[in-house]
Amino acid sequence: MRKAYGDALVALGHERSDVVVLSADVSNSDHSFMFAEVFPDRFFNVGIAEQALVDVSVGLALAGRVPLANTFAAFFATRAVEMVRTHACYGGAKIKLMGAYAGLSDSFDGPTHHCITDLAIMRSLPNMTVVVPSDPNSLSSFLPQIAAWDGPVYCRLNRNAVPVLFDDGYSPEIGRAVTVREGGDVTIIACGVMVDRALQAAQSLQSSGIEARVVEMHTVKPLDVDAIAAAARETGAIVTAEEHNVLGGLGGAVTEVVCDHAPVPVRRVGVADRFTETGPYEMLLDNYGLAVEDVVKAARSAIEAKKER
Repeated sequence: MRKAYGDALVALGHERSDVVVLSADVSNSDHSFMFAEVFPDRFFNVGIAEQALVDVSVGLALAGRVPLANTFAAFFATRAVEMVRTHACYGGAKIKLMGAYAGLSDSFDGPTHHCITDLAIMRSLPNMTVVVPSDPNSLSSFLPQIAAWDGPVYCRLNRNAVPVLFDDGYSPEIGRAVTVREGGDVTIIACGVMVDRALQAAQSLQSSGIEARVVEMHTVKPLDVDAIAAAARETGAIVTAEEHNVLGGLGGAVTEVVCDHAPVPVRRVGVADRFTETGPYEMLLDNYGLAVEDVVKAARSAIEAKKER
Protein backbone atom coordinates (compact mmCIF):
# COMPACT_ATOMS: atom_id res chain seq x y z
CA MET A 1 0.00 0.00 0.00
CA ARG A 2 2.94 2.36 0.57
CA LYS A 3 4.05 2.22 -3.06
CA ALA A 4 0.46 2.79 -4.18
CA TYR A 5 0.32 5.83 -1.91
CA GLY A 6 3.55 7.25 -3.31
CA ASP A 7 2.32 6.79 -6.87
CA ALA A 8 -1.02 8.41 -6.02
CA LEU A 9 0.74 11.39 -4.43
CA VAL A 10 2.82 11.98 -7.54
CA ALA A 11 -0.26 11.72 -9.77
CA LEU A 12 -2.08 14.20 -7.55
CA GLY A 13 0.90 16.55 -7.68
CA HIS A 14 0.72 16.60 -11.47
CA GLU A 15 -3.02 17.25 -11.37
CA ARG A 16 -2.95 20.03 -8.79
CA SER A 17 -0.21 22.62 -8.47
CA ASP A 18 -1.62 23.75 -5.10
CA VAL A 19 -0.90 20.40 -3.43
CA VAL A 20 2.01 20.35 -0.98
CA VAL A 21 3.26 17.41 1.06
CA LEU A 22 4.70 17.54 4.57
CA SER A 23 6.43 14.85 6.60
CA ALA A 24 7.46 14.34 10.22
CA ASP A 25 10.67 12.73 8.98
CA VAL A 26 8.93 9.52 7.86
CA SER A 27 8.99 9.95 4.09
CA ASN A 28 11.06 6.80 3.54
CA SER A 29 8.61 4.84 5.66
CA ASP A 30 5.38 5.95 4.02
CA HIS A 31 6.83 6.52 0.52
CA SER A 32 5.96 10.22 0.42
CA PHE A 33 9.60 10.60 -0.66
CA MET A 34 8.31 9.78 -4.15
CA PHE A 35 6.51 13.13 -4.21
CA ALA A 36 9.62 14.89 -2.91
CA GLU A 37 11.71 13.49 -5.76
CA VAL A 38 9.35 14.91 -8.39
CA PHE A 39 8.26 18.12 -6.63
CA PRO A 40 11.09 19.10 -4.25
CA ASP A 41 9.86 22.69 -3.94
CA ARG A 42 6.47 21.47 -2.69
CA PHE A 43 7.75 19.04 -0.06
CA PHE A 44 8.53 20.04 3.54
CA ASN A 45 10.15 17.87 6.21
CA VAL A 46 9.37 19.43 9.59
CA GLY A 47 11.34 16.79 11.48
CA ILE A 48 10.09 14.58 14.30
CA ALA A 49 7.65 17.21 15.52
CA GLU A 50 4.09 16.08 14.96
CA GLN A 51 2.48 19.12 16.57
CA ALA A 52 4.49 21.38 14.27
CA LEU A 53 3.53 19.16 11.33
CA VAL A 54 -0.13 19.94 11.93
CA ASP A 55 0.39 23.64 12.61
CA VAL A 56 2.60 24.23 9.57
CA SER A 57 -0.02 22.40 7.49
CA VAL A 58 -2.73 24.67 8.87
CA GLY A 59 -0.69 27.72 7.94
CA LEU A 60 -0.21 26.47 4.40
CA ALA A 61 -3.92 25.71 4.11
CA LEU A 62 -4.81 29.23 5.22
CA ALA A 63 -2.43 30.49 2.55
CA GLY A 64 -4.36 28.65 -0.16
CA ARG A 65 -2.39 25.43 -0.45
CA VAL A 66 -3.73 21.90 -0.08
CA PRO A 67 -1.39 20.27 2.47
CA LEU A 68 -1.12 16.51 2.90
CA ALA A 69 0.59 15.91 6.24
CA ASN A 70 2.31 12.57 6.81
CA THR A 71 3.29 10.74 9.97
CA PHE A 72 2.41 7.51 11.74
CA ALA A 73 -1.30 7.25 12.56
CA ALA A 74 -0.53 6.67 16.24
CA PHE A 75 1.11 10.08 16.52
CA PHE A 76 -1.72 12.01 14.87
CA ALA A 77 -4.07 10.43 17.41
CA THR A 78 -1.82 11.07 20.43
CA ARG A 79 0.95 13.67 20.23
CA ALA A 80 -0.76 15.98 17.76
CA VAL A 81 -4.42 15.57 18.66
CA GLU A 82 -4.70 18.95 20.44
CA MET A 83 -3.49 20.75 17.32
CA VAL A 84 -5.75 18.64 15.14
CA ARG A 85 -8.74 19.50 17.33
CA THR A 86 -8.15 23.19 17.90
CA HIS A 87 -6.26 24.44 14.87
CA ALA A 88 -7.54 22.15 12.12
CA CYS A 89 -11.06 21.15 13.17
CA TYR A 90 -12.17 24.19 15.16
CA GLY A 91 -10.49 26.50 12.68
CA GLY A 92 -11.85 24.60 9.68
CA ALA A 93 -8.45 24.30 7.99
CA LYS A 94 -8.50 22.13 4.88
CA ILE A 95 -5.55 19.94 5.85
CA LYS A 96 -5.31 16.26 5.04
CA LEU A 97 -3.82 13.99 7.68
CA MET A 98 -2.35 10.85 6.12
CA GLY A 99 -1.93 8.38 8.97
CA ALA A 100 0.64 5.76 7.99
CA TYR A 101 1.23 2.39 9.67
CA ALA A 102 -2.30 2.33 11.09
CA GLY A 103 -3.95 -0.45 13.03
CA LEU A 104 -1.51 -3.24 13.86
CA SER A 105 0.50 -2.85 10.67
CA ASP A 106 3.54 -1.38 12.45
CA SER A 107 3.62 -4.82 13.97
CA PHE A 108 7.17 -5.19 15.27
CA ASP A 109 7.35 -1.72 16.87
CA GLY A 110 4.84 -2.80 19.48
CA PRO A 111 1.93 -1.21 21.33
CA THR A 112 3.44 2.30 21.44
CA HIS A 113 3.25 2.39 17.63
CA HIS A 114 0.17 0.25 17.07
CA CYS A 115 -2.82 2.45 16.37
CA ILE A 116 -6.14 1.02 17.51
CA THR A 117 -7.84 4.13 18.93
CA ASP A 118 -7.51 6.64 16.08
CA LEU A 119 -10.93 6.09 14.52
CA ALA A 120 -12.64 6.69 17.85
CA ILE A 121 -10.62 9.84 18.47
CA MET A 122 -10.83 11.34 14.99
CA ARG A 123 -14.52 10.69 14.41
CA SER A 124 -15.32 12.41 17.71
CA LEU A 125 -13.83 15.71 16.49
CA PRO A 126 -16.36 18.11 14.95
CA ASN A 127 -15.70 18.94 11.26
CA MET A 128 -13.34 15.98 10.80
CA THR A 129 -13.88 13.49 7.95
CA VAL A 130 -12.46 9.96 8.39
CA VAL A 131 -11.58 7.72 5.44
CA VAL A 132 -10.20 4.16 5.52
CA PRO A 133 -9.17 2.83 2.09
CA SER A 134 -9.30 -0.95 1.74
CA ASP A 135 -6.80 -1.64 -1.03
CA PRO A 136 -4.33 0.15 -3.32
CA ASN A 137 -6.94 0.95 -5.98
CA SER A 138 -9.31 2.47 -3.46
CA LEU A 139 -6.49 4.63 -2.13
CA SER A 140 -5.80 5.94 -5.63
CA SER A 141 -9.51 6.70 -6.08
CA PHE A 142 -9.84 8.52 -2.78
CA LEU A 143 -6.77 10.75 -2.81
CA PRO A 144 -8.13 13.33 -5.33
CA GLN A 145 -11.42 13.41 -3.39
CA ILE A 146 -9.56 13.91 -0.12
CA ALA A 147 -7.57 16.79 -1.63
CA ALA A 148 -10.77 18.42 -2.89
CA TRP A 149 -12.75 17.89 0.33
CA ASP A 150 -13.93 21.11 1.99
CA GLY A 151 -12.44 20.59 5.45
CA PRO A 152 -9.95 18.51 7.39
CA VAL A 153 -9.65 14.82 6.53
CA TYR A 154 -8.00 11.94 8.36
CA CYS A 155 -7.01 9.08 6.04
CA ARG A 156 -5.84 5.79 7.54
CA LEU A 157 -3.08 3.94 5.66
CA ASN A 158 -1.78 0.39 6.09
CA ARG A 159 1.95 -0.31 6.11
CA ASN A 160 1.80 -3.73 4.50
CA ALA A 161 0.95 -5.37 1.24
CA VAL A 162 -2.80 -5.97 1.19
CA PRO A 163 -4.99 -7.95 -1.23
CA VAL A 164 -6.24 -6.07 -4.30
CA LEU A 165 -10.02 -6.15 -4.04
CA PHE A 166 -11.14 -3.71 -6.70
CA ASP A 167 -10.44 -3.20 -10.40
CA ASP A 168 -10.09 0.06 -12.28
CA GLY A 169 -13.87 0.39 -12.47
CA TYR A 170 -14.13 0.95 -8.72
CA SER A 171 -15.27 4.53 -8.15
CA PRO A 172 -16.10 5.14 -4.49
CA GLU A 173 -17.38 8.40 -3.06
CA ILE A 174 -16.59 9.78 0.37
CA GLY A 175 -19.62 9.19 2.57
CA ARG A 176 -21.24 6.46 0.45
CA ALA A 177 -20.75 2.81 1.39
CA VAL A 178 -20.13 0.13 -1.23
CA THR A 179 -21.91 -3.22 -1.19
CA VAL A 180 -19.27 -5.67 -2.39
CA ARG A 181 -21.31 -8.82 -1.86
CA GLU A 182 -25.08 -9.34 -1.68
CA GLY A 183 -26.77 -11.46 0.95
CA GLY A 184 -29.96 -11.58 2.97
CA ASP A 185 -29.12 -13.39 6.22
CA VAL A 186 -26.63 -11.05 7.87
CA THR A 187 -24.61 -7.96 6.91
CA ILE A 188 -20.90 -7.65 7.60
CA ILE A 189 -19.83 -4.00 7.59
CA ALA A 190 -16.05 -3.69 7.34
CA CYS A 191 -13.32 -1.19 6.61
CA GLY A 192 -9.66 -1.37 5.65
CA VAL A 193 -7.90 -4.72 5.65
CA MET A 194 -10.95 -6.33 7.25
CA VAL A 195 -12.96 -6.02 4.03
CA ASP A 196 -10.94 -8.87 2.55
CA ARG A 197 -11.42 -10.94 5.69
CA ALA A 198 -15.14 -10.18 5.68
CA LEU A 199 -15.36 -11.50 2.12
CA GLN A 200 -13.52 -14.66 3.15
CA ALA A 201 -15.91 -15.06 6.07
CA ALA A 202 -18.90 -14.65 3.77
CA GLN A 203 -17.53 -17.36 1.51
CA SER A 204 -17.12 -19.67 4.49
CA LEU A 205 -20.65 -18.94 5.69
CA GLN A 206 -22.05 -19.69 2.25
CA SER A 207 -20.80 -23.27 2.50
CA SER A 208 -23.27 -23.79 5.35
CA GLY A 209 -26.16 -22.06 3.61
CA ILE A 210 -25.77 -18.57 5.10
CA GLU A 211 -25.76 -15.67 2.65
CA ALA A 212 -23.86 -12.72 4.08
CA ARG A 213 -23.97 -9.24 2.63
CA VAL A 214 -20.60 -7.45 2.80
CA VAL A 215 -20.52 -3.66 2.90
CA GLU A 216 -17.30 -1.69 2.59
CA MET A 217 -17.71 1.26 4.95
CA HIS A 218 -14.67 3.16 3.74
CA THR A 219 -15.90 6.41 5.30
CA VAL A 220 -16.29 6.20 9.06
CA LYS A 221 -17.37 9.85 9.15
CA PRO A 222 -19.66 11.04 7.61
CA LEU A 223 -21.22 7.60 7.95
CA ASP A 224 -23.60 6.24 5.32
CA VAL A 225 -26.63 6.05 7.61
CA ASP A 226 -28.98 4.98 4.82
CA ALA A 227 -26.83 1.95 3.89
CA ILE A 228 -26.61 0.82 7.53
CA ALA A 229 -30.31 1.25 8.19
CA ALA A 230 -31.20 -0.60 4.99
CA ALA A 231 -28.87 -3.48 5.89
CA ALA A 232 -30.40 -3.71 9.35
CA ARG A 233 -33.95 -3.77 8.01
CA GLU A 234 -33.23 -6.15 5.14
CA THR A 235 -30.96 -8.71 6.85
CA GLY A 236 -31.93 -8.28 10.50
CA ALA A 237 -28.41 -8.84 11.85
CA ILE A 238 -25.18 -6.83 11.66
CA VAL A 239 -21.49 -7.61 12.19
CA THR A 240 -18.82 -4.92 12.14
CA ALA A 241 -15.17 -5.72 11.42
CA GLU A 242 -12.32 -3.28 11.90
CA GLU A 243 -8.61 -3.22 12.71
CA HIS A 244 -9.30 -1.12 15.79
CA ASN A 245 -10.48 -1.31 19.35
CA VAL A 246 -14.06 -2.59 19.53
CA LEU A 247 -14.83 0.58 21.48
CA GLY A 248 -15.60 3.80 19.68
CA GLY A 249 -14.57 3.02 16.11
CA LEU A 250 -16.58 1.65 13.20
CA GLY A 251 -18.44 -0.77 15.49
CA GLY A 252 -19.46 2.02 17.82
CA ALA A 253 -20.54 4.25 14.94
CA VAL A 254 -22.63 1.53 13.29
CA THR A 255 -24.23 0.55 16.60
CA GLU A 256 -25.29 4.15 17.16
CA VAL A 257 -27.03 4.20 13.79
CA VAL A 258 -28.70 0.82 14.32
CA CYS A 259 -30.04 1.90 17.72
CA ASP A 260 -31.47 5.09 16.25
CA HIS A 261 -32.94 3.73 13.01
CA ALA A 262 -33.48 -0.04 12.99
CA PRO A 263 -32.58 -1.92 16.19
CA VAL A 264 -31.27 -5.40 15.40
CA PRO A 265 -28.54 -7.62 16.90
CA VAL A 266 -25.03 -6.27 16.32
CA ARG A 267 -21.74 -8.08 16.92
CA ARG A 268 -18.45 -6.17 16.82
CA VAL A 269 -15.20 -7.75 15.60
CA GLY A 270 -12.03 -5.92 16.60
CA VAL A 271 -9.34 -5.74 19.24
CA ALA A 272 -10.96 -6.47 22.61
CA ASP A 273 -10.02 -3.23 24.40
CA ARG A 274 -6.44 -4.19 25.17
CA PHE A 275 -2.89 -3.45 24.10
CA THR A 276 -1.36 -5.75 21.52
CA GLU A 277 2.19 -7.05 21.47
CA THR A 278 4.82 -7.45 18.76
CA GLY A 279 4.95 -10.06 16.05
CA PRO A 280 4.27 -10.70 12.36
CA TYR A 281 1.33 -8.69 11.09
CA GLU A 282 -0.94 -11.53 9.99
CA MET A 283 -0.28 -13.33 13.26
CA LEU A 284 -1.29 -10.25 15.25
CA LEU A 285 -4.54 -9.95 13.33
CA ASP A 286 -5.34 -13.60 13.98
CA ASN A 287 -4.30 -13.53 17.64
CA TYR A 288 -6.16 -10.38 18.66
CA GLY A 289 -9.67 -11.11 17.45
CA LEU A 290 -9.46 -10.24 13.74
CA ALA A 291 -9.24 -13.71 12.20
CA VAL A 292 -11.65 -14.78 9.47
CA GLU A 293 -13.08 -17.29 11.91
CA ASP A 294 -13.81 -14.47 14.38
CA VAL A 295 -15.97 -12.81 11.73
CA VAL A 296 -17.70 -16.12 10.99
CA LYS A 297 -18.46 -16.70 14.68
CA ALA A 298 -19.79 -13.17 15.07
CA ALA A 299 -22.08 -13.62 12.07
CA ARG A 300 -23.47 -16.87 13.44
CA SER A 301 -24.02 -15.25 16.83
CA ALA A 302 -25.88 -12.31 15.29
CA ILE A 303 -28.09 -14.64 13.26
CA GLU A 304 -28.93 -16.71 16.36
CA ALA A 305 -29.81 -13.53 18.24
CA LYS A 306 -32.04 -12.50 15.34
CA LYS A 307 -33.94 -15.79 15.56
CA GLU A 308 -34.55 -15.27 19.28
CA ARG A 309 -36.15 -11.87 18.85
